[in-house]
Amino acid sequence: MTAILHGVRILEVAEHTFVPAASALLADLGAEVIKIEHAERGDAMRGLASTGVANIPTEVHALLEHSNRGKRSLGLDLASDDGRAILYRLAATSDVFLTNKLPSVRTKLKIDVDDIRAHNPTIIYTRGTGQGERGPDADKGSYDSLAFWARAGVAMGCKRPEYDLVPVPPAPGFGDSIGAMTIAGGIMGALFHRERTGEATVVDVSLLGAGLWSMGQAVALSLLLGMGWAPPPNDRLGSNPISRNYTTQDGRVLAFTCLQAGKYWPTLCQAIGRPELATDPRFADHASLMANNLDAVALLDEVFASATLADWRERLEGFDGQWAVVQDTLEAVADPQTVANGYVQDCTTATGVPFRLVAAPVQYDEEPAVPGRAPELNEHGDAILTELGLDWDAIVDLKVRGVVA
Repeated sequence: MTAILHGVRILEVAEHTFVPAASALLADLGAEVIKIEHAERGDAMRGLASTGVANIPTEVHALLEHSNRGKRSLGLDLASDDGRAILYRLAATSDVFLTNKLPSVRTKLKIDVDDIRAHNPTIIYTRGTGQGERGPDADKGSYDSLAFWARAGVAMGCKRPEYDLVPVPPAPGFGDSIGAMTIAGGIMGALFHRERTGEATVVDVSLLGAGLWSMGQAVALSLLLGMGWAPPPNDRLGSNPISRNYTTQDGRVLAFTCLQAGKYWPTLCQAIGRPELATDPRFADHASLMANNLDAVALLDEVFASATLADWRERLEGFDGQWAVVQDTLEAVADPQTVANGYVQDCTTATGVPFRLVAAPVQYDEEPAVPGRAPELNEHGDAILTELGLDWDAIVDLKVRGVVA
């Protein structure tokens, strides 16, 4: 893999997933990331024992690994003058400062833009927030289930009208991980801009902004139509019979998105063993198929329910339209395309326990970025302090006084 960020140093003061996952992606791509953690408890994620759906195995803290792979850890008391002095020395050697602390906390800890740039005028200062840097809620904390999912319209966009159900996010850190890609891209753009112009920028990404962007087309349509976006119930999914889901004999679901229905109808009829439907007057051309879509849906419901998923995989292999099997996460990992492209990679914890992580979603030179592992709390503390020029007596003194872990 081409480590495109080799030589870039990122200093992170952040917890949980949204912001740390951004620097984890950059570490995958070659950046050196120094993670500053609370000197006693570390990143709050270290103490998280459950997602609310599943307990986290003690031998592999998968959520921590996802967001902190490939980093170096230093436990540091930022409430102390000596702790901040060490942070400032690290900032002086870094390309990027990355934080998710609220404005009032940044001010209290003296780690805001001016504080950090007093020690490195060319550092790229990056802030990840819940609702953005301005406005009445700028200094209020949030989570992706709130700012990204609930507040940005994503949850309502997934609401099932027939059950009057507003669903919870589909995965832990769902909006966090999407927002993290946005932060990572913003940092890479800022690095490029500084390389070209010498100008260091402030990068801002919020969960609310990332959520609105993910709903961008729906938002644009809502503004034009004057109505909030929500999906239609199953009986009003549109007129295209091959742009919807069908259930197989064994209860699996096939998803079709053949937007050019008239083009793909004849080949689908061949694939499902019903070639006569291609010349049926009700479905003979695109207009007829749309006009008689309920008849076509009823026929396809019956046909797809007559065979198992394994049968349909084989029979639809040569079909030239667009379709997929609705899969769970374990099936997605085993998907031949996932395997062939290296989208999931093998890892090992600090104690040698094997596990697997999703790789960075961007590849260079056709090779996946192999993720490292998350550090133990303060695993690299002594080495980082030594690199700053502190001798062992000074490090021991800092440990005794609780400035470093």
